[in-house]
Amino acid sequence: MENEEQQQREFLEKMRHSASHVLAQAVLKLYPDAKLGIGPAIENGFYYDFDLVDPLEESDLKRIEKEMKKIIKQNLPITQVTMKRKDAEEYLKKTEQIYKLELIEEIEGEELSFFITGESEFADLCRGPHVDTTKDIGAIKLTKTAGAYWRGDETKKMLTRIYGTAFETENELNTFLKNQEELENRNHRKLGKQLELFALIPEIGQGLPVWLPRGYVMRRIIENYMLELEENAGYLHILTPHINKKELFETSGHLSFYKESMYPPMEVDDETYYLKPMNCPAGMMVYNLSQKSYRDLPYKLGEFGTVYRYEKSGELHGLQRVRGFTQNDAHIFCTPEQLEDSINEVLDLLDVFYKDIGFTKYRFRLSLSDREANPKKYAGDLERWKQAEETLRKVLIDREVEFEEMPGDAAFYGPKIDIQAVNVFGKEDSVSTLQLDFNLPDKFNIRYIDAEGKEQEPYVIHRALIGSFERFFSFLIETHGGDFPLWFTPEQVYVIPISDKHHEYAKKVYEELDNAGLRVRLDDRTKSMQSRIRDAEKMKIPYIVIMGDKEIETETISVRTRKNKSEGLMKVQEFIDNLKEEVRTKEPFTPEGDN
Repeated sequence: MENEEQQQREFLEKMRHSASHVLAQAVLKLYPDAKLGIGPAIENGFYYDFDLVDPLEESDLKRIEKEMKKIIKQNLPITQVTMKRKDAEEYLKKTEQIYKLELIEEIEGEELSFFITGESEFADLCRGPHVDTTKDIGAIKLTKTAGAYWRGDETKKMLTRIYGTAFETENELNTFLKNQEELENRNHRKLGKQLELFALIPEIGQGLPVWLPRGYVMRRIIENYMLELEENAGYLHILTPHINKKELFETSGHLSFYKESMYPPMEVDDETYYLKPMNCPAGMMVYNLSQKSYRDLPYKLGEFGTVYRYEKSGELHGLQRVRGFTQNDAHIFCTPEQLEDSINEVLDLLDVFYKDIGFTKYRFRLSLSDREANPKKYAGDLERWKQAEETLRKVLIDREVEFEEMPGDAAFYGPKIDIQAVNVFGKEDSVSTLQLDFNLPDKFNIRYIDAEGKEQEPYVIHRALIGSFERFFSFLIETHGGDFPLWFTPEQVYVIPISDKHHEYAKKVYEELDNAGLRVRLDDRTKSMQSRIRDAEKMKIPYIVIMGDKEIETETISVRTRKNKSEGLMKVQEFIDNLKEEVRTKEPFTPEGDN
């Protein structure tokens, strides 16, 4: 079964790679002056980069797609040929393919591989593999265009990238496109704007998101939740400055191996400071403020610390990839005997957190060393590494969770567990991490006194349940599609009077709900009732309370849920009690028709 799945994946990759060649062929047919970049298969599709004289319009994509389908229908053979380097250079100069000429300079050997479609209709520099004929490509669809710097280098020319996808059958293609449409509806950037959660303001800076009032309400609720969860587990919380002296990062090693991702230094009073890229060095300094004995361990320091890392502008993406973000950091200092229990406690907290937040599907990835092959790659003592890796593996096995081992993926300073949350369409994102560190304890001389009065180096666990709030919220928004569980949704209730004569009663109900601790808004604007209801639905408000003559007469409220379902007339206190129970149990929202 596994072999069949592997073969299927390999065939799809070949098919999509071949589709990218057909795309290039179609573009050259319609735009003979186009210059070709590269065109690989990617997850769920393919792309090709072009240097075009004029920008493409939406109608141009349809035209290119139509030409691609003509080529596919011809059932043209796709065959591999080799050319001597000199012949290849002459051919590419003759066809004025300047980007391909640049590529062959980096290819070793005198024989260069090309793939030809048809007799001689189209030839492209490529090592393959490809399907046998264009008819094997199946159902295709061009999806979008984007700008892409040649070779990903911002100093080079911006090319036009055309994206597409290909599946064996039309049914598979249509299912994929339908899912993509739903994914776009859940896009955190689109929903973030619609629901007024965050903004990226150019005048403030690229990659520096601003939390708007509604988004900050959510963030503050989850911060307070996490603070209480960690305090109940024995964590002590600190807050360290946004800038630190150069000497701290020299000690930690960041200036020698991480400087390119750090912002430039600041000179103040003959001292050099940096915006911190990580909270860890300052956390080590806090630990060292007083001597610790084995009786003080495990010692658990938590911090909601904001860090800054320079990311290239082309890699910034909504809340997923930013330059300033706040981490739900923690550092656990423990003895070897406490290591297993400490790891289990972190995973116990994670189980509670994921359940409450509504993440029901997640996988574990265990990143290990390959010390035998690369003994000089890793910091720390070999035996301590072995114990750490064996303990991480044992914990995951004992908990009977699905996990994948990744030899060679460990950081140089220690093995780790990454938690991959899976969204409703099966897309994975790394959300939480648990990382052992054998580097910083040594650099900062982190020690404790054992039962025999001897100095020992503790195990140090870096742990981030939320990871960064920014990246976490991008996944949270897309997972729930903006329909958040009641306990952390920005506003829980909108109160809407039908007309002016119902305002007084509406205000009285609003005050009762507000006094009960519910997040409520009174919408008594002059707009029509239906218009105000539509506004509430657009903002995905869980409950809409409407009141008119009947509600005033019976001293009730008419309740409507975001499922567009009427709950009928209800006493205000009954409504309050129902919502408080929903908040207490952290009940997830289930759209109409879902189980």
